[in-house]
Formats: sequence, structure tokens, C-alpha cells
Amino acid sequence: MGLTIGVDIGGTKIAAGVVDEEGTILETHTVPTPSTPEGIVDAICSAVAGAGGGHEIEAVGIGAAGYVDDKRATVLFAPNIDWRHEPLKDKVEQRVGLPVVVENDANAAAWGEYRFGAGQGHDDVICITIGTGLGGGIIIGNKLRRGRFGVAAEFGHIRVVPDGLLCGCGSQGCWEQYASGRALVRYAKQRANATPENAGVLLGLGDGTVDGIQGKHISEAARQGCPVAVDSFRELARWAGAGLADLASLFDPSAFIVGGGVSDEGDLVLDPIRKSFRRWLIGGHWRPHAQVLAAQLGGKAGLVGAADLARQG
Repeated sequence: MGLTIGVDIGGTKIAAGVVDEEGTILETHTVPTPSTPEGIVDAICSAVAGAGGGHEIEAVGIGAAGYVDDKRATVLFAPNIDWRHEPLKDKVEQRVGLPVVVENDANAAAWGEYRFGAGQGHDDVICITIGTGLGGGIIIGNKLRRGRFGVAAEFGHIRVVPDGLLCGCGSQGCWEQYASGRALVRYAKQRANATPENAGVLLGLGDGTVDGIQGKHISEAARQGCPVAVDSFRELARWAGAGLADLASLFDPSAFIVGGGVSDEGDLVLDPIRKSFRRWLIGGHWRPHAQVLAAQLGGKAGLVGAADLARQG
């Protein structure tokens, strides 16, 4: 199969891209993300048409945040869109006249990294995306593992603290409450409140108040050596690495790939994640260690991965 289109549904924009067999994006088209479920379907079709004009397109892959059924056709539940058993595949196919595959967006990003990014050369890879929340994907034996009902790898909702912090999913103590962009901001605010004398750089990047601290401020302050910002990243990394050690006990991959916005900080966060991973890995002194790698495709991973999954049918 030749050219396919990948679609990434974001909170503010929907991006469609024409992707070749080497994972190269040849053309893109973006449209604003509407506020209604039906409007989003319209926008997906508009983005596909805008990107695909002038190209011979053979299939479309859509990355959607939420639970996608085992047939890769229906969005069973989406946390940020009012989709409940939404037949997205059928709706888009009828409009664009091409075969459509729907995939969870974190799975699509994991597949993109495995095929064309940091996972190349590995048969068994676990990906996690540390952004506002925490998602992931499982590739074992060169295959994306989705589970019997299609909703595997919701790593962010593994409970790591019994009766811990309330999660948006309704449970308590979920991993993403301790290893995510939201958690990072919480750590920084707590530390800035406790030791404002160590948070001068961080506070100066915002409006001067603890409530004004944002993720971008923490990143910049950490790069400048601000103690509160650096320590906040270390706390996030401690939880992230411990979680990877648990996943190693489950899946025994040769590599973990860490993506998402938080991973953009590179070794500032990856080095302490690796340290925490080694600290908590059961039998770590006597067993091989999986590599902990930075994602390479950035925000393009989901689009490229969705397009490649569509190519494979």
C-alpha cells in the first residue's frame, strides 16, 4: 500500500497528514477542533480532504483519545468528547470514500515510535506518554497488543497508591496523579509554598504567585537550576521510574520509550527516571535492564502511527 492519511484529534486542532511508507509526512492540513461530537466528525473529513487533495490515498487512520473497540471502529468512551459507542469508522468512511481505521491515540503514537522513531531495532517495546495525563502502548513480538476488548495499556489508571489522590477517571491513587504534567505543577506549587526562598526564579517567570505557576515556567526554571523546579522534576521522575519497573515485571521489554510533553525536557527528566527505574527494578542487580529512551517523533508520532496502522489494515 502506498500513501495513507493519519489524523490526530487534539484539544484545539485536528491535524491530517499524508504519510508515505517510510513514515515521512508529505503534506498536512489542520482545522480547529469543534465543540460538538458531530462537528468533530465534519472537521475530520474536512482535514482529510484538505491534506489528500492531489494525492492518491488508499486509507485513513484516526487517533482518538479514549477506548476504541477491538474492531478498531467504534469509540466506546472518550473522556474529552461526548462520544459513547460512537461509530466513527462508519461515519468517516461514508464521507471520505476510503477505508478507515480508528485507534487509541496513545497506541497510535506508540506504533509510530516503534516503526519510525526510538523503537526501531526493538521487537518488544513499551511506550508511555507523560503529558497532561499518562498514556501508553504495548508492542510485543512486533505487534501492537490491544487486549481482547481493545482497551489495553491504559497505564495512567493503574492504582499505585491505595486510597490516594482522586483521579479524573473516578478512581483514587492512579499513576497519572503522580507522574504527569498535572502532577508536576502540583509538586512545584507545594514546594514553592513550603520554601518560597528556593522558588524565586520559578515565581519570577510567572505572575509572582504560587497559583500562577505553569508547566512551562517549571521547565524554564529547572533549566536555570531553580531548586524547587529541579526537585519537582525529580519527584515526577521517581514515580515514573518506579512505574516502569512494575511494567518491566509484567512485560519484560527491551526498551521503554518515554514521550509526551514532559519528555521534551530530555535528560533533565530522563536521567532521574532511569535512576528510579534501576532503584525499583526487582532483581535489578542480576537481570538485564531495558533501555529507557526518549521519543524521537514528538507531536508527529500519533499522526504517523495512525497512518501506518491504516496502511496495514
